[in-house]
Amino acid sequence: MAKCNAFAATESLNGIRFELFSQDELAAIHEATMDVLMDPGIQVSNAEARRIFKEGGCIVDEKTHVVKIPEYVVRHALLTAPSRFTLWGREKKFNTVMECGGKVHWTCFGTGVKVCRYLGSGKYQTVDSTEADIAEIAKLCDWAENIDYFSLPVSARDYAGKGAQDVHEVFTPLTSTQKHYHDIDPVGPNIETYWEIIKAFYGGNEDEAMKKPIMSMLLCPTSPLELSDNACQVIMKGARYGMPVNVLSMAMSGGSSPVYLAGTLVTHNAEVLSGIVLGQLTVPGAPNFYGSSTTTFDLKKGTAPVGAPELGLISAAVSKLAKFYGLPAFVAGA
Repeated sequence: MAKCNAFAATESLNGIRFELFSQDELAAIHEATMDVLMDPGIQVSNAEARRIFKEGGCIVDEKTHVVKIPEYVVRHALLTAPSRFTLWGREKKFNTVMECGGKVHWTCFGTGVKVCRYLGSGKYQTVDSTEADIAEIAKLCDWAENIDYFSLPVSARDYAGKGAQDVHEVFTPLTSTQKHYHDIDPVGPNIETYWEIIKAFYGGNEDEAMKKPIMSMLLCPTSPLELSDNACQVIMKGARYGMPVNVLSMAMSGGSSPVYLAGTLVTHNAEVLSGIVLGQLTVPGAPNFYGSSTTTFDLKKGTAPVGAPELGLISAAVSKLAKFYGLPAFVAGA
């Protein structure tokens, strides 16, 4: 199954080594995931995506919008999905190569809705984040050598409800950082507008923009086991424009996925693979991340604790699964 191999005669350590599963155990998770993709399958809320799945060999029920994805379709998608691609920066020195089993890269986490402002004399105030905050954080991340590319850290709440918030959250980072921009939760119908901004950087040259897109996108399936209309649009349009797409599950163990972590991994795996299959059926060879911000569910507080030890365990497991499939991994951290 895996497409990525260790370099010959080397034993390199990139990051911390934490071996959770044997190859047999990874194969067992894969087999359980293939069962889930066929029964119950994935609910797909976009008609065009269902058509693409059907033409690609999947079983589609137009009454329930449930798509059943056979294993051979998954395997073919994994063969066409690249194990290595570049996140292009506005400056060449900031290009970041994402590869299966390669170097560990770092980005800022997102997307928050509040910032903490220092008022002096040891006093702080928490307020809604603004477009100006995005620009300032982008400049800080440009300065920080340990951050390889820039992810949307906070939202432009000053544009909330005005119909163009997401466009400001794309334009401002792209004009405020020299590094690659990773957009979080883009709005499907507005991706054409994002594309016009990217093309403008290349003087309107569409071919150059497709070869070296300075922006990638992150979308989340809806747990459990749904690709929403917006998620499908992001995956399909990203593939057509050559923009790397991060299919990132945010399943919550004990909430939107099984309470046992092994069961959560299967749910997570099915959600991510379904999105990657859609991307590859749309445009074979489209660059995809295998992503995760999956964690446990805090039953007392009703929250998804990103700093919980369970997230660390799940992220380590996800990294192994991504390598098993030969895909670049993206996992959340505290």
